[in-house]
Amino acid sequence: MKRKPKTTIIFLCMFVILAGVQAQGQETAPPLVRQLYNGNWPSAEEAQQLRDKLFYQRAIHAYMTMLPALNVIGMRDGSEAAFGKGYNVLPIWKDRMDSRAWVPTPNADVIYSMSYLDLRETGPLVVAAPANVIGMFTDFFQRTITDVGAIGPDRARGGLYLLLPPGYHGHVPDGYFTFTSSTYHVFLFFRTVLVPGENGPDTGPAVATAERTRIYPLWEVEKNIPVMQFPNASGKRVDMMYPTDFSYWEKLKEFVDYEPYDAITPELRGVLASIGIIKGTPFTPSDGQKKLLVKAVETAPKMILANRMAPRADGRDLYYKDRQYVRAWAGATAEFMQDNYLDVDQRAAFFQYAYSSAPAMVMRTIGAGSKYPVTFRDKNGDILNGSNQYKLHLPAGIPAKAFWAVTLYNITDGTMPETPQLMPSTNGYEKVTKNLDGSIDLYFGPERPEGVAEKNWIQTVKGRDFIAVIRLYGADIEFFDQTWKPDDVVKIK
Repeated sequence: MKRKPKTTIIFLCMFVILAGVQAQGQETAPPLVRQLYNGNWPSAEEAQQLRDKLFYQRAIHAYMTMLPALNVIGMRDGSEAAFGKGYNVLPIWKDRMDSRAWVPTPNADVIYSMSYLDLRETGPLVVAAPANVIGMFTDFFQRTITDVGAIGPDRARGGLYLLLPPGYHGHVPDGYFTFTSSTYHVFLFFRTVLVPGENGPDTGPAVATAERTRIYPLWEVEKNIPVMQFPNASGKRVDMMYPTDFSYWEKLKEFVDYEPYDAITPELRGVLASIGIIKGTPFTPSDGQKKLLVKAVETAPKMILANRMAPRADGRDLYYKDRQYVRAWAGATAEFMQDNYLDVDQRAAFFQYAYSSAPAMVMRTIGAGSKYPVTFRDKNGDILNGSNQYKLHLPAGIPAKAFWAVTLYNITDGTMPETPQLMPSTNGYEKVTKNLDGSIDLYFGPERPEGVAEKNWIQTVKGRDFIAVIRLYGADIEFFDQTWKPDDVVKIK
């Protein structure tokens, strides 16, 4: 048989290879070309759908990221509408806060003083903080500027705090605890502690302490400083919650326009810009974009709530190995930093139902800080619901050097459930009935169980889920060593 020349064989091989390549068609194209429309543009209709999806996703992200700011903006707007504005106006809940004040997880068992300062308007401000205040200053992202009190630089002795606006280049005198805020707006949050009275807590000394607060511009002379006003905020119905409609975005735009560039990271500004919120530029979403923004305001809170309901995979939210109690920070810092990342989901969860995150709340300061075991499940892991009756057993020797309290809240936003009781809370200053061994049994339910003392019962709203929070001010060694632990909430008949 006659052999074919080598050139013929090579030609035939090349022909077979080329034929195979042609047969395979798209397999020779890069992966993304094959994945995306065979290398073509999408249809105009699909492209618009994808742009809308991205816009909506960015709005969800913006909502969750900016919630700390909108949380305190809602508090400011509600407070100023009810009690007036100005650095010399310091509303004080002189008869304690109750469910008529719509505030995230308020504490009915201390005296609250809260104010909203504007350093862009006033320049540097001095705050003369009284002794024995438990408090803080935060910027309007609720990042702590400094604690005030036992964990702050004054160490509960009181002192002069000098708050400087962003970018301040003027003279800074000595003799102050001096701090610079990253936002022009500053949140002042002071708590003063009740004392035992004949028939329960006595608010008088705590109110008198709070009313010793003085606030004035650094460079103003005494004769021009307006007299402090301390309106009594107790007993008034006041809405201090963040917006739940399109005004969420309008309030956010005002905040972005007012505050300095450095208050928001460039990356987050990019997210905001992608939904039309740019500093100094009109916010003019189309009708379609408005619908998506409204949808995001309605859906993002549901997503946050769903995240709060699910157990964390890492278990860092659990206070104990054998209890249902969780910690609001899930083992993060007051700035919501875990070991190597910012815990954005935990931060969003916190500011959905709470406010004011400070080192004193997170650090394990023996006998001086505060701790807050939280539960929304009973011993069996079932959701706490106001239609049921429950018992909480607190063993003797509650490790709280200052005081302890137990309060119930609505799960969605941390407001107090409003019932005829008005104050869904009890504390160590009340005439709470104790067991023979010094332990305490508290009861939660729509009606007071027979034989249970009034102060040992907290009323719930039928059909509505709730959260139970234990507050330990001045948490002591037994809490940190976990030699003292609260029992789980138990459902009873």
